[in-house]
Amino acid sequence: MNIFQKTFCRTYQLGFRAAMPVLPYHEPKTFHSIENVTDILKAENKNCALIVSDQGIRQSGIIDILTKILEQANIKFAVYDQTRANPTIHNIEEGLKLYKQNKCDSLIAIGGGSSMDCAKAIGARVVYPNKSIEQMKGLMHVLKKIPTLVTIPTTAGTGSEVTVTAVITDSEKKHKYTLNNFTFIPYYAILDPKLTVTLPKSLTATTGMDALTHAVEAYIGRSTTRETRKLALEATKLVFENILTAYNNGLDINARANMLIAAYKAGMAFSKSYVGYIHAIAHSLGGQYNIPHGLANAVLMPYVLEGYGKTVYKKLHKLAIAAGISNKEENSKIAAEKFISAIKNLNKQMNIPTNFDMIESKDIPQMARYAAKEANPLYPVPKLMNRKELEKFYYQVKGDNNAK
Repeated sequence: MNIFQKTFCRTYQLGFRAAMPVLPYHEPKTFHSIENVTDILKAENKNCALIVSDQGIRQSGIIDILTKILEQANIKFAVYDQTRANPTIHNIEEGLKLYKQNKCDSLIAIGGGSSMDCAKAIGARVVYPNKSIEQMKGLMHVLKKIPTLVTIPTTAGTGSEVTVTAVITDSEKKHKYTLNNFTFIPYYAILDPKLTVTLPKSLTATTGMDALTHAVEAYIGRSTTRETRKLALEATKLVFENILTAYNNGLDINARANMLIAAYKAGMAFSKSYVGYIHAIAHSLGGQYNIPHGLANAVLMPYVLEGYGKTVYKKLHKLAIAAGISNKEENSKIAAEKFISAIKNLNKQMNIPTNFDMIESKDIPQMARYAAKEANPLYPVPKLMNRKELEKFYYQVKGDNNAK
């Protein structure tokens, strides 16, 4: 990246950092039982909620638990359960149609980040009926308050229950992009660990590593605050202490609860301090090949952290201390290498692959363009890279087989 591009990116990022104290962030009000959903809706004087979820949650029986609670409280509802792992514009329009048909006045997102992102985007279409989702992509194009949104995560990873972001896939263009709006921050989040105990091991692994990616990218970026650094360190500590327990023993309520807290804290951290190239590259892979976001982040994280080189040694050292794998006296370069190795080891222990054999060389230049466009100038990364420099990461995770 040339000096003029770098100057523009850093100036742009400094502007956002300076504005951070006056931007309208808020923290959702949290509850710890799905039973609280009726208290929330009654307090808000809501009569009919659109439940946004997916087929996996439907088949698990969790939606039935929610609808029974609503029925007992005489609260009307409609269910949209077709959200894809990478929610599409089609999902949003289908959900919007159901919302209008049933004269809904609120939204309940139950599931992973995809369900929450889909619900946020449906809310945006409700308040901007004449705007397409594509017209609202990017930063602060949804200024009107969306309908009351209650988020109930059944995975511990995305942090979407606390973030400004919705990630949407244009399946025709094979492109994934973000909508970032303060109006997307939910006012209510229900963190009920009982809903996560049946989460498959593979999803426990990849969503947990997604939370770790959020914490790491929020911490190593150049727009951190004392608050976001604290949250990122706490989230990192919780992930390293609990993810393998949750993976190996899904019924461990304490580990499940701690992973939900980790995801929440990491979500709060990156909402204010943003993410980096790991996310930008992961989004492009998700758009092109429908690779689940948490999986893409987990595989990419070690490669991108190594690519940042010495610019992240000191910060990775502090993350390594939080993770319990280093101490203050250790050389920062060695501590950083230990931290990256620990991430690789977590991936290995949870059977997360090191590469993706579906990546085709012909797709890499376009994916790198999408990643560069998403990240630059917004993401305050420790080391700026242009499209050509980002291409190397796609080649690093490209493989002929999914070797462990």
